[in-house]
Amino acid sequence: MNRDLRFYLQRFMHRFPWFLIVSVTITAVSLILAATLPSVYKAEARLLMESPQIPDDLATSTVKTGAPEALEIISQRLLTRAVLLDMAQRLKIYDDAADMAPDKIVDDMRSRLIIDLPVNNSGADFVTVSFAAPTGEMSARVTNEFVTMILQENVALRTASATQTLDFFKQEVDQLGAQLGQLGGKIMQYKLEHKDALPDSLDFRRGRQASQQERLVTLQREVAGLKERRAKLVEMFNATGQVDSTAIPRSPEETQLRDLKDQLAAALALLSPQHPTVVNLKQRIAALEASMNAAAAAADPAGNGTAIGTPATTGNATFDLQIADIDSQIAIDEDEQRRIETDLANLKASIDATPGNAIELDTLQRDYDNVQLQYNNAVLRLGAAQTGDRIEALSKGQRISVIEQAVVPDRPASPNRKRIALLGGIAGIAAGLGLVVLLELLNRAVHRPSDLVARLGIQSFATIPYIETHRENLRRRSLLMAIFVILVLGVPAALYAVDVYYMPLDLLISQILDRIRP
Repeated sequence: MNRDLRFYLQRFMHRFPWFLIVSVTITAVSLILAATLPSVYKAEARLLMESPQIPDDLATSTVKTGAPEALEIISQRLLTRAVLLDMAQRLKIYDDAADMAPDKIVDDMRSRLIIDLPVNNSGADFVTVSFAAPTGEMSARVTNEFVTMILQENVALRTASATQTLDFFKQEVDQLGAQLGQLGGKIMQYKLEHKDALPDSLDFRRGRQASQQERLVTLQREVAGLKERRAKLVEMFNATGQVDSTAIPRSPEETQLRDLKDQLAAALALLSPQHPTVVNLKQRIAALEASMNAAAAAADPAGNGTAIGTPATTGNATFDLQIADIDSQIAIDEDEQRRIETDLANLKASIDATPGNAIELDTLQRDYDNVQLQYNNAVLRLGAAQTGDRIEALSKGQRISVIEQAVVPDRPASPNRKRIALLGGIAGIAAGLGLVVLLELLNRAVHRPSDLVARLGIQSFATIPYIETHRENLRRRSLLMAIFVILVLGVPAALYAVDVYYMPLDLLISQILDRIRP
């Protein structure tokens, strides 16, 4: 066991120059990177998603976008190409790289900006915003600019949503109000066009129809009775040459005239002839006598009748007067019958048309009620939208507030130079050991007696090691020293030249990583 360890130690010391070259080279490169990589500063700002300041059971906002969703929308809007290029120009972030392509600027800005969104909705929602920059002042300035834009975008997003909701319900109320007015006008026009056949007056028209039918039957009986009396009166006059005036009833006009004359006689017994009551009674008597004389003249065109209030001059004057009175009453009753029959026909037509009108009117009224219900609901929602818009205008709903502004950091966030140097040294040692192991695995030469036994199956009596000459030893050492010097001095010089004359190492590493990434 000790022999094996001594043998491996000898082989390691034999390959030690290669181990030293690799480990020192990688360590030197890591030290150079740790020393030359530019510092990156990250200023952080903390935001808080506050709950609505007015309880939802009292008044609620119409904006229902949650905090994570709103922040996601805002971050996507802020990471657009136009916004990032405008910010890079305003804040002069890439003045030292004026020839940098716009696409590279956008990608670099997106990689530098970090917005930590809340993972869950339990408790308060805190948001961290940071921006990586080569100087602390630039990092703080850009971070605060992003915070300002987030606050402005949140206000604009919520107010725009509330305003759009309010405008929508205003249009809805106006549209439903206009539709409601049109339907109301249609109902009013329909009622005017069918005012005699509406369902609300159906009972009245049926009652009027029944009373008119009863009136028609009564008139028919009266006409039949008058015709019968006229026939008897003619028959009596033809048989006897005279008529019994007392047997014939007086007409209503005659009865009214007699009553007025009785009232005038009673009034004259108590009042003077110039009293207004007496004068009024005389005027009414004169008007009634004139009306009866005109009716008698119309019934007797030949002029054989006798004026009211004058004695009869011929034997048939009373007969003619009574016949004319009966004929006049018959004519009046027959005219009344025709009017009632016309009225009954109109009533029947309106009653028959009422069911159809009721159906049409119910259809219009149902449409009106439906639109009225929609209008009432829209008015209620409009009130809620106005309340929500007022809440958002006063910033009383859910909002984003700044807890801590970004300040200039006193130390860079990256790179961790000690860590890079330490990891580079460890990686150099591991690479050197790996190279030594690889060289030994690839070398198939015989180095000890056990190798002869293992490969040839023979037992050796003695072993003579290979003895290098002084010249060979010197040449090998010189070659290794030259390689070591070239690596130790050439690699840092090459990295320095690339950083100064071609491209900064941080940008070059970023491009290499971008090409390596899938």
